[in-house]
Amino acid sequence: MGNRKIEIMDTTLRDGEQTSGVSFSVSEKLTIAQLLLEELRVDRVEVASARVSQGELDCVKAVAAWAADNGCLDRIEVLAFVDNGLSIGWMEQAGVRVQNLLTKGSLNHLTHQLRKTPQQHFDEIATVIDLAAKKGIRSNVYLEDWSNGMRHSPEYVLQYLDFLALQPIDRIMLPDTLGVLTPTETAAFIGTLRARYPQIHLDFHAHNDYDLGTANVLEAVKAGIDGLHLTVNGMGERAGNAPLASAVAAINDLLDDAEVSIKESAIYTVSKLVENFSGVRIPTNKPIVGDNVFTQTAGIHADGDNKNNLYFNDLLPERFGRKRKYALGKTSGKANIEKNLQELGLKLNEEDLKKVTQRVIELGDKKENVTTEDLPYIISDVLANNVHEEQISVESYVLTHAKGLRPSATIAVRINGKLFEEHAQGDGQFDAFMNALTMAYSKNDIRLPGLIDYNVRIAPGSSSDALCETTITWQAGKRTFSTRGLDSDQTVSAIKATQKMLNAIRQETRGTRPEPV
Repeated sequence: MGNRKIEIMDTTLRDGEQTSGVSFSVSEKLTIAQLLLEELRVDRVEVASARVSQGELDCVKAVAAWAADNGCLDRIEVLAFVDNGLSIGWMEQAGVRVQNLLTKGSLNHLTHQLRKTPQQHFDEIATVIDLAAKKGIRSNVYLEDWSNGMRHSPEYVLQYLDFLALQPIDRIMLPDTLGVLTPTETAAFIGTLRARYPQIHLDFHAHNDYDLGTANVLEAVKAGIDGLHLTVNGMGERAGNAPLASAVAAINDLLDDAEVSIKESAIYTVSKLVENFSGVRIPTNKPIVGDNVFTQTAGIHADGDNKNNLYFNDLLPERFGRKRKYALGKTSGKANIEKNLQELGLKLNEEDLKKVTQRVIELGDKKENVTTEDLPYIISDVLANNVHEEQISVESYVLTHAKGLRPSATIAVRINGKLFEEHAQGDGQFDAFMNALTMAYSKNDIRLPGLIDYNVRIAPGSSSDALCETTITWQAGKRTFSTRGLDSDQTVSAIKATQKMLNAIRQETRGTRPEPV
């Protein structure tokens, strides 16, 4: 790491809140601001736009009061406008002392939106900056649409910056307002300004419309930018802003002469909190903070990790307060299973490991993924299947449940090599299934055990499509025994438990007492 410090301004609470449908309450905005400054350790926080609403004023008052009590009021910033001092008055009421003044950074915006000449705009800006200084408010200046200004009216941009260089301001902020820059343009434009204004603090504000936000941030840093504007989870209008997590990790890992103050281990915690407060869900494949980004799926990857961490890179999950996972599903190999068994403190012999692996692959064909919490159930199910030879099987079934009609079941069951088909109704689908099964067995002069307990559970921590383990307790004469079935469908898991019971009583008729399965 070099010692060139890149200042990070987080604008989740201002630009990020412009994400469609997002509005933070007073307590939420205060909590996020506190975490950004104290836990994540960003350098500055842009918390709001001036003159938006009474609710926004209440939010900023709360944040400013806390910041003043904790010695960081100079790190709280508000977007302000060239409005004859109205924003300045609003800021005084809110208690904040730094304005980020929104001005026009392209001749196109100036001409068609404000309908003013450059000199008229510059004069009004100078008046606002002077008024702010008299009120004890420091000023930074945004050049809205700066990227298009550099593309289409660079003479205006340079004329404007020559003017700003003489003003009592702290920072000039260069936004790619519409997210149109390429990395090559970012490097060239910022490089030009860095060479022309070596003493001015320059910030870069990237949007992500072409998914180039992080790439543009890296080029900006390489070109000599002093500060970056980022948002948690890349929140913001349209496609959002450059995401803080990705930008920080890329700077730390890919650049040798720049450093940031961000505490990486706090990134994930803050990210999840903002997700919950905003209601904007993080994509599972979002770098650094997505649910799946530290999950290996292919068995060959887990095998490589076992042998020499062959599929690791510098983005170690522990850096961000996370853990590496190994997905269980149809692409799993034995190495994936072993990694998850280690997590549970379990170990299987080679033969049982092969059986469990095959079972996980079969289940993966039916459901998106199997969780680590499912494994004990799967192991129990697979190993229990070895207890009895499968001579009786439920070959097929159709279960129906319709409004106004009793549930029904049509089944085909193979008993000692002969196929029986029956149809019955019941109080539920499984009851209908059992009635049909009883009819099939009555033709063989066999009385089925009575069902005395029926218990369904899913693994703690599993998702809504978790595997169901159904345990049924049967009574045969004076004895009771239990069988278990496992499937992602509750009724199917009960049918599997019942099939195990059928094979158990078949062995009993041959003199072998049924064991719990």
